[in-house]
Amino acid sequence: MKRRVTLDVHEYVDGVSAGDRTVLARAITLVESTAPEHEALAQSVLLRLLPRTGQSIRVGVSGVPGVGKSTFIETFGLKLLDEGHRVAVLAIDPTSTRTGGSILGDKTRMERLSMDTRAFIRPSPTAGSLGGVARRTREAMLLCEAAGFDVVVVETVGVGQSETAVARMVDFFLVLMLAGAGDELQGIKRGILELADAIAINKCDDEKPETVRRALGDYGAALRIVRGEGGQGDAWTPRVVRCSGLKGEGLDALWSLVKEHRLALEAHGEFVARRGAQAVAWTWDLVEDTLLGSLYASAEVRALRSGLETDVAAGRLTATLAARRILEVFLAVAAQPQP
Repeated sequence: MKRRVTLDVHEYVDGVSAGDRTVLARAITLVESTAPEHEALAQSVLLRLLPRTGQSIRVGVSGVPGVGKSTFIETFGLKLLDEGHRVAVLAIDPTSTRTGGSILGDKTRMERLSMDTRAFIRPSPTAGSLGGVARRTREAMLLCEAAGFDVVVVETVGVGQSETAVARMVDFFLVLMLAGAGDELQGIKRGILELADAIAINKCDDEKPETVRRALGDYGAALRIVRGEGGQGDAWTPRVVRCSGLKGEGLDALWSLVKEHRLALEAHGEFVARRGAQAVAWTWDLVEDTLLGSLYASAEVRALRSGLETDVAAGRLTATLAARRILEVFLAVAAQPQP
């Protein structure tokens, strides 16, 4: 029997609420769709599921390629399953700017975790979204929460501005780093230190103890310089810890740190405020994305684009004047009454 392409609102809501992973996957596909009819249906589903969301611990994990993010997340996820949690992993996949293809390899790299019915792994293509973060990742996170997953891990590609985007949608932002890779602080961006709630030196089992101690000291000193003694007001001081994603060492202490961080923010009244600020920022991000998408899709703008770009490239027109002309045309069209 051929499966229907889309379900109705009640089937999506009932399936997600029951924790049906197949329906959850289809619901995420729905929110990722750019088809107008799918977007309307997706928002109806999300609106009905909204009361079931917000109860999870949201953890962002970032790090340079080769730091062992996927191995760490799988081992960490399996540990949380053993403690009785249900874990969802939203792994942001880089999308080819040339072909539009997505690697989508996280289920292969997290094979043990993906086979457990208490876990859910969703690789999401970035679709060229700013910083490598899929536009609908936050809505996918809400769906996972509505399905009963009480820990949601968002993995970034670790490049561009993806760290900033993910840090704005999670409760705890963890940055994985390596020791013994030359100058540990060389190349680390100040922005990472400003965002991190903790830095974990991964693969410590592969390094000499003195190398790990030096890395811990260097990162700790860098955090104190950038963040001061207390990060996020005085509620939390970012920490530097050691771990091994491959062997599972240090993960108990790291999970305790995540819970300690949440209690600290709740005690200072910052947790609810942060979630609210994230929702507001999310709203304006969607406004900006929608406006930009409408501008690029405008037939009138497309008609101007080639000529304006040619004039700017040839030095016959300034970029400011070209941008002004594009906006004038776009706003004029937008102001016209709809039929």
